[in-house]
Amino acid sequence: MAELIFNTCLSFLALALSIFMLLSELPSPANAASVQYNVVSLGAKADGKTDSSKAFLSAWASACKSTSAATVYVPQGQFFVQSASFNGPCKNSAITVRIDGTLVAPSDYNVNGKVGNWILFRDVTGLSVLGGTLDGQGTGLWACKSSGKSCPGGATNLEISNSQNILVSGLSSLNSQMFHIVINACQNVKMQGVKVSASGTSPNTDGIHVGASTGVTILNSKIGTGDDCVSIGPGSNNLWIENIACGPGHGISIGSLGKEQQEDGVQNVTINTATFTGTQNGVRIKSWARPSNSYARNILFQHAIMNNVQNPIIIDQNYCPDNSGCPNQASGVRVSDVTYQDIHGTSATEVAVKFDCSSTHPCTGIKMQDVKLTYRNQVATASCAHAGGTASGTEQPSSCL
Repeated sequence: MAELIFNTCLSFLALALSIFMLLSELPSPANAASVQYNVVSLGAKADGKTDSSKAFLSAWASACKSTSAATVYVPQGQFFVQSASFNGPCKNSAITVRIDGTLVAPSDYNVNGKVGNWILFRDVTGLSVLGGTLDGQGTGLWACKSSGKSCPGGATNLEISNSQNILVSGLSSLNSQMFHIVINACQNVKMQGVKVSASGTSPNTDGIHVGASTGVTILNSKIGTGDDCVSIGPGSNNLWIENIACGPGHGISIGSLGKEQQEDGVQNVTINTATFTGTQNGVRIKSWARPSNSYARNILFQHAIMNNVQNPIIIDQNYCPDNSGCPNQASGVRVSDVTYQDIHGTSATEVAVKFDCSSTHPCTGIKMQDVKLTYRNQVATASCAHAGGTASGTEQPSSCL
């Protein structure tokens, strides 16, 4: 009897092993169904001069119409592309745009300067943008703006709007006319290994801007530009930002908030492990000095290193550029439950910590834990206005809360 049971078990084991080996040799459903559209096969020229916009749009149209997973492939080389919108909804939720080459924008800033976006993905569910470089050729527009002449506003290198389940990995953005990468009204976005590069004097060239979006993760990215490395606008919540190298630039900013009287706020944001080098700010919360129902709450800044940063820790609720539309008013934005934890390094100014909060809606629930910032090898100072909270652990400079 025992021998019969043993032989039966052996038979079942052999059958199971045979089935496993058979299944392992089959392609996965995604690989079996995936189809690729090469932009060169559709007419694109990798010479950096020939307008390849139609080939890119054609490849997208085919991928979007596919009922199975699809890939738009951009091989090595430089591809001149005009302003292009890649629109959904699509018939599948697994489109990959794999870029081994460089997309080059028109050098004449008047071509794209008024369109708002150079490369736009809109209304897409399930998109992966992998690798490649976007060269926005923005230096001409920067020069125009610095000269004081009348210039167009400029185009964002890449915007992803009204989309969900998005991955951007290994992408480089170079010399954008305006913002480099914008995530607008999206859900479930992961960005990793992104590199942003522009002059420290380039105007309004935010590295990554997140607005009106939920569930955004930004990891392992290096950003050097002329404005905020990362900026977080109204209506954004549940953000995780980790391992960011920032500089040059204006730091990582929540805001500006409160420009509009009726405006969504920002909440549940973690910035974990960031290095700031020679930046204007480190970690910043910024709001307009005028009435608003907006807010910033449940914010955690932790494990940050400051290297010669002008304003390592700052809350500025008296933002009023050019003293236009807001002088002599108080911000209505409510800032609460903000934690600064394990922040070390050097300040380029004597005031390393500045909380300039609203006189009508003071900051509440600020927590300082193990903060050590110095100025020229001396003790730095802290400045507080209308700010309430607690400090614990290392306190350098001494807390003003």
